[in-house]
Amino acid sequence: MSEDCIFCKIVAGELPSKQFHQDELVTAFQDISEQAPVHILIVPNQHFNDLGEMGDDQAEILGRIAQVAGQLADSEGIASEGWRLVTNIGRHGGQEVFHTHFHLLGGRPLGPLLAR
Repeated sequence: MSEDCIFCKIVAGELPSKQFHQDELVTAFQDISEQAPVHILIVPNQHFNDLGEMGDDQAEILGRIAQVAGQLADSEGIASEGWRLVTNIGRHGGQEVFHTHFHLLGGRPLGPLLAR
């Protein structure tokens, strides 16, 4: 755990969040800056600054993130119409919190990923 990481504090239960899932590998909770009707963050419980820090040893964590995303898409009613799972890496990639996290987005047409 990184002592100054807001996501580490949420995972540890030190900060409140609307939690959708937690197991030994990952935690999923509501994004406070919603960009879609469904906007859930899925984070590894272990701190990694970004996806680039995760290697072969973390394949199980990444697989679990994908599995939880699919389960949440089903339970939140967005699986049939479509959803997006995205991560941002580094400042140019739009990363604001430096703890690996994936955004599960859906509930409306999301449009193109990048502005032209």
